[in-house]
Amino acid sequence: MTVKQKKDLALQVIERLEKQYPDAVCSLTYEKPHELLIATRLSAQCTDARVNIVTKELFAKYRTIEGFADADIADIEEMIKPCGLYKTKAKSIKEMCIQLRDDYDSQLPDTLEELTKLSGIGRKTANLIMGDIYHKPAVVTDTHCIRITGRLGLVKNKEPAKVENELWKILPPDKSSDLCHRLVLFGREFCTARSPKCGGCPLGDICISKSE
Repeated sequence: MTVKQKKDLALQVIERLEKQYPDAVCSLTYEKPHELLIATRLSAQCTDARVNIVTKELFAKYRTIEGFADADIADIEEMIKPCGLYKTKAKSIKEMCIQLRDDYDSQLPDTLEELTKLSGIGRKTANLIMGDIYHKPAVVTDTHCIRITGRLGLVKNKEPAKVENELWKILPPDKSSDLCHRLVLFGREFCTARSPKCGGCPLGDICISKSE
């Protein structure tokens, strides 16, 4: 498939998923920018639903970046334990909040380069912040995005950084962030990792991987 063909296919996917899911919203619950950063860190190898349960108490107790920076790490560990990898996650949450407080005047950076300097923050999370908080073009290569764009034939790779690079070349910048949110919804409803529901799929007729 040529780049032009991929661009055309991507536009069809975008148009159909906009109709299927008019509200392109993040599935993580947050009110403040730093809360999205922390919730996304907690979501590694954990469901968004579980993260939202954990962060309800976490964000009620620690309301500010300064609060997390000064927190007893053992308390953070205990509160986030249901999310798994709690020692590693607690360490990076406290460290990133110290960085935000000391180096960024308690404001989230607005570039990928600066965001990825924060403890525990990779390009996936940085792109989510760029799209949701700063409303800039972003490509969030989570498991749904990688799986679905691969099945559709839009990308050849499965490595997140390579998938992101391929998608930047074919997605309209003003549509990329919302598309990634819609791919999550689509991946949960139709294009599941196992036994995708190809019957009735809104992308079935343009998908090269559709099973009968």
